[in-house]
Amino acid sequence: MPELPEAENIGRALKRALVERRIVKVEVFTPAMREPLTPLLSAGLEGCRIIDVRRRARYVVVELDDGRGLLMHFGMSGVVRVESPEVPRRKHEHVFLHLDDGRAFRFECTRRFSVLKVCELPRPGGWPSELDALGVEPLTDAFNGNYLYEKSRGRTGCVKNFIMNNEIVVGIGNIYATETLYASEVSPLRETGSVTREECSRIAECAKRILARAIELGGTSISDFLNVDGSEGKFALELAVYGRKGQACPKCGERIEMRKLGGRSSCFCPVCQK
Repeated sequence: MPELPEAENIGRALKRALVERRIVKVEVFTPAMREPLTPLLSAGLEGCRIIDVRRRARYVVVELDDGRGLLMHFGMSGVVRVESPEVPRRKHEHVFLHLDDGRAFRFECTRRFSVLKVCELPRPGGWPSELDALGVEPLTDAFNGNYLYEKSRGRTGCVKNFIMNNEIVVGIGNIYATETLYASEVSPLRETGSVTREECSRIAECAKRILARAIELGGTSISDFLNVDGSEGKFALELAVYGRKGQACPKCGERIEMRKLGGRSSCFCPVCQK
C-alpha cells in the first residue's frame, strides 16, 4: 500500500501542483528511508524546473528540465504534500523540496520503506532503467485475457500471486487482486496454469473496471494512505471481500474465508469463487 490507484492519484495531484515550478532549496531531515536521502543535498537540484509528473506501476517520476528525474515509491506508509513550509514539520517528514512559489513538496513516511531519489532518464518522457523489468500496465490494451492466458500456461503457484507479479502486470497489489478475483469468480487458491481463457478474460476485465473505479474514488485508505490534499480514498467503502473474514458474502451469504498466500492475507468466498 499504496497500490496503482493510489499512486495514480498522487501522480495526478503532483502534476497539477508541481509542473513549471522550480526547486529553490532542498532540506533532508533523515539520512535514509529504503535508500539514502542525503544524496539529494548534493545532486544540484536547486534551479531545476519540473516539466512533467507521471506514473509507472506504483512509482511516480517527476521529470526535471536537465534530463533527470525524481523517482519515488511510497512503500507502505508514504504520504506526500505540497503546502507551506511554515506548517510545522511532522515527526516523520523526511524531505522538503522548496519551490519557487513559496510552497514545499514534503515527503512523509512513518515506516521508512519509501523511496525518493534522483534518476537518469534516457529521453524526454522516458522511464529510468530501474523500471525496465516491469510488466504491462493493467489499464492499457496490452493487458487482456489473451495476454494473461498465454503468460499463465505451464505456471504453478496460485493465481492470486500470478496477477500480483509485477513482471506480468504492474500495480495490482493485495487489495485489488483480492477484489478482482472475487468479481471474476476465480478462487485465489487455483493453480495458475489451470485458469481457462474465459476466466483470464474475466480477470482482465474485472481488474480494469475495479482499478478505474478505485482511481475515480481516490484510492483505498486502509491504514496510512492519504492523498496529496490529505483526503482519504473512498474505495474502501466499496470493498466486497478484502478484510472481511467471517462476514457474509455479498452475493451468496456464505462466510468469507481467509488464507495466507505469499505472506499476505487473502479473503475469498468458498462458494462463489471456484
